[in-house]
Amino acid sequence: MQLSIIDLVIFLGYMAGILLFGVSFYFKKDKSTDDYITGGRKLPSWAIGMSIFATFVSSISFLALPGNAYLSNWNSFVFSLSIPIAALIAVKFFIPLYREVNSDSAYYYLELRFGGWARTYASIFYLLTQLARMGSILYLLALPMNALLGWDIATIIIITGICVIIYASMGGIEAVIWTDAIQGVVLILGALTCLGIIMFSMPEGPGQVIEIGRENNKFSLGSLDFDLTRSTFWVILVYGLVINLQNFGVDQNYVQRYMSAKNEKEAIKSTWFGSLLYVPVSLLFFFIGTALFAYYQINAHLLPEELLVAEAADRIFPFFIVHGLPTGMTGLLIAAIFAAGMSTISTSLNSSATIILTDHYKKNIQKEVSSKVSFRVLMGSAIFMGILSIFVALAMMGVQSALEAWWALSSIFSGGILGLFLLGYFAKNVERVEAAIGVVLGVLVITWMSLSVFVFQEGIWVNPFHANLTIVFGTIVIFLTGFLLSLLKGKNKDHQVKEKA
Repeated sequence: MQLSIIDLVIFLGYMAGILLFGVSFYFKKDKSTDDYITGGRKLPSWAIGMSIFATFVSSISFLALPGNAYLSNWNSFVFSLSIPIAALIAVKFFIPLYREVNSDSAYYYLELRFGGWARTYASIFYLLTQLARMGSILYLLALPMNALLGWDIATIIIITGICVIIYASMGGIEAVIWTDAIQGVVLILGALTCLGIIMFSMPEGPGQVIEIGRENNKFSLGSLDFDLTRSTFWVILVYGLVINLQNFGVDQNYVQRYMSAKNEKEAIKSTWFGSLLYVPVSLLFFFIGTALFAYYQINAHLLPEELLVAEAADRIFPFFIVHGLPTGMTGLLIAAIFAAGMSTISTSLNSSATIILTDHYKKNIQKEVSSKVSFRVLMGSAIFMGILSIFVALAMMGVQSALEAWWALSSIFSGGILGLFLLGYFAKNVERVEAAIGVVLGVLVITWMSLSVFVFQEGIWVNPFHANLTIVFGTIVIFLTGFLLSLLKGKNKDHQVKEKA
């Protein structure tokens, strides 16, 4: 499958433009560690908000959400409905906390509460999560590019990875946030244009999409039954709430943006802007999926036979991009898909470099370092993490389902961090021993729920609950274990005091 010259020029021109724009921040006259990590704490709230939005969206969202809506309904949109609830908790509790602690690391607070082990544990597992995340996105981004352009998957992974490494490592957080802002705009405009073309391509006009969608129950948000084994409305809502609390509460990607704002008020404003923007944009993606379903109900003859099966749902949107859009728009949409993936990876590279410097290099190797040395460590760490993520992506080529592998790995790596943070913030009497026991039990539960189906295949030892509840149960186990142990410890102390009296 070959792109037209115009589409190829638009796509390659966009990639080159983003790369040069990101690298340009490296040549600023005054560079410091603070500039690299927080942009000098002077970035405008709207740009930070766009970056938060772009962090939410990845190339997976751009392709998987329309595919999901095409195949079934809008059940997964319930995840987006949980974001405003999580954002409200973030602006009320988390942002004031991090601004008060005033550390570049999201995990310094855990050290204050539970000691150095908690910070080391959280930061190491955060880095492992980011490697899995970046590797998965690089690989999943390469799949549609392989279908669209016919290029080798390994080649796409390496070239994309190198491009992001260059501007993310050289430009720091300013390059990440400003390129995120640009890529967020490209992504939204591309999706809006695509939806408009589909809607007005219907023989009876845009209303036909709504009519066909209603007839096929495409706008359903899922069953309202309290069934923990299926993807019901409530399961997705609770899962979304926990995942988004994790994003806002303990994800360095987000915490770093709180610290990049001029003050607490601006940080809150950017968080509301970025999180609330994602809700209608994700709705836009679901609407594209439903519109594609309606379009190909009318024009079924346009789909090749291999795309008529359910397993091919994620390939419908890329197929339409190539065959259903006018020349020029195809290049823009491919650029938008790359924009989504690149913005997520660049964010992870910058935050990972920050964690390596603050939580490991300064803590364990050299406490007092010059700005020049810090800058070198940050750049070197970003390059190192980027190269590792390319290898992870290449390894994903041998995995049957990269998306399932990412879900399992992210649950195990990141599931314990949120429970530990909530324990530290809301249960003030919990000390390090109770917290450590809670984390061990929680991670064991998460590991069992994630991997039991692969180990036992079937039987009573296989996790009976829906996969999305893994991180929910893990977080609850950590919190309740630490909280109850602290209560028992308190009662034992009171009992001992009474006996002595």
